[in-house]
Amino acid sequence: MMSKLEITALNEQYINKSPEAILEYVFNAFRGDIVFSTSLQAEDQVLTDMICKLDKSAVNFVTLDTGRMFEETYDILHRTNMRYKINIQAMFPDNKKVEEMTAEKGINLFYESVENRKLCCHIRKTLPLQRALKGHHIWLTGLRRSQSVTRQDIPMVEWDDYHQIIKINPLINWTYEDIWEYIRTNNVPYHKLHDQGYPSIGCQPCTRAVSEDEDIRAGRWWWENPESKECGLHIEKNRK
Repeated sequence: MMSKLEITALNEQYINKSPEAILEYVFNAFRGDIVFSTSLQAEDQVLTDMICKLDKSAVNFVTLDTGRMFEETYDILHRTNMRYKINIQAMFPDNKKVEEMTAEKGINLFYESVENRKLCCHIRKTLPLQRALKGHHIWLTGLRRSQSVTRQDIPMVEWDDYHQIIKINPLINWTYEDIWEYIRTNNVPYHKLHDQGYPSIGCQPCTRAVSEDEDIRAGRWWWENPESKECGLHIEKNRK
């Protein structure tokens, strides 16, 4: 486990370097002990391309299948596996927990309250992620500061106290334009819904298209205030 001083030093060392530079460091230091949880959205497709060009054998690829995904999400999962010759492991929620939750609160409980929505996210996403991260020391993500108001203070390297793991966000300083320039330049396969007004994509009932003048995460849990729009995978209050 890195100390707080070591994490601070890494942030200072790599703050102005490329995502590939921090990935190379992580691969050399933690080979085989790294989990990359991909949502298969644009940012994570960029990271997948970078990882596979550097050393795909150094990383354990996982994705969270909540049981409420878009058909297009399964399509990009298949295309990504075929393109890079990898096997992104789908992590599923505990069926008994899902059955108990929906029996008590209804199949679309998430529309009723923020508490219900966060419960649904916890069972369908957070608990499967915890299983995926268990026994590993590094968690790679595609988080960017400009994605939302809840992510503006995220560092490149951080200790995630909730998940008890070092979280590394190589694309943290990239803009939306940076992401799409990389995708076009490198011919990276991407989610078809991005072409239909979905800059941010999650579960089908909790995601809608947005207009050009809306924030890129406006289509996620659109009935909530922006400050509550996190599913529990990335918890700011536990950041160090």
